[in-house]
Amino acid sequence: MAKTVRRIEYFYVTVADKPGEARKVLSTLKQEGVNLVAFLGFPAGKGKSQLDLIPQDAAALRRAAEKGDWKLVGPKRAFLIQDSDRVGAVADALEKLSGASVNVTATSAAACGQGHYGMTLWVAPTDYEKAAKALET
Repeated sequence: MAKTVRRIEYFYVTVADKPGEARKVLSTLKQEGVNLVAFLGFPAGKGKSQLDLIPQDAAALRRAAEKGDWKLVGPKRAFLIQDSDRVGAVADALEKLSGASVNVTATSAAACGQGHYGMTLWVAPTDYEKAAKALET
């Protein structure tokens, strides 16, 4: 697999931090045929969770959000890196950003099997173009 760095748009929705809330959102997306490239959920303050949704088709996500009656925030920008899995792959991406004086605000990476990995990477909006240049070299 050749390395790819994709500029991506993501959206988020805030839900109650209780059992079944993420399932409701994801079930609606499933019913509406919305394919997610990536998904991340995490605490967002007292009694709340944030669900980051990175859709293949942003318009389809917006339509599903209307049906689900969620307050969808975005689009915001991030990066999706896909490459062959190897020791130090994530460290190498972070090294490029560090060398360009770009602070990473969040990241999530996982081995995808069959020798590949994927990583979602968030930077401050003011650093987005500088990060893109650093990652694409």
